[in-house]
Amino acid sequence: MDNIKIRYVFRHKASGNIEMKWYNIAQLEARAAAELSPAFSDEYELISRDLYTGLKDKNGREIYEGDIIHCVHWFFDGNEIEEHFTASVGFRDGSFTLENINSRYYSDYTAEENGKGICWIGDINYCEEDYEVIGDVYRNPDLLEATK
Repeated sequence: MDNIKIRYVFRHKASGNIEMKWYNIAQLEARAAAELSPAFSDEYELISRDLYTGLKDKNGREIYEGDIIHCVHWFFDGNEIEEHFTASVGFRDGSFTLENINSRYYSDYTAEENGKGICWIGDINYCEEDYEVIGDVYRNPDLLEATK
C-alpha cells in the first residue's frame, strides 16, 4: 500500500499562490496532517487531492490526476500515423482517464464530452517516451485552452 501516493493541491489564502505537497499512505498514517506541512493550516485552502497513476513520463516524472500531458500515439490503419495531442489526466469510475483530448485523428476513437475527447488512459498504448508532463490544471489551465 505504500505505493499509493496523493498530491495535495493548496491555495494560500493571502497570496493566492498554488502549492503542492506529495505523500504516500505510510507518511499520512505516521503523523497528523498538520505535522506534515504548514499547508494543512487555516492559512491554506485545499483545492484537490490527486492520485498517482502509477505511470511516469519520458523524464521519469510521476503522472498524477490533474496533470496536463503531451502525448504521442501511433495509429496503424493501413498507414502509419504519428499523432501528437495534449490532454489532462482525470479519474472516473475507478480508472484514470485522458480528458480534453485535442486531436483530429484520435477523436474518431474516443467518446466526447463538451466537444473534447475523453478515453481511459489504458486505451492508449503506454510507453514512457510517449508521455510528457507539461503542467497541471491548477497552475497552467491555459495549456488546455491553447489546444481548443
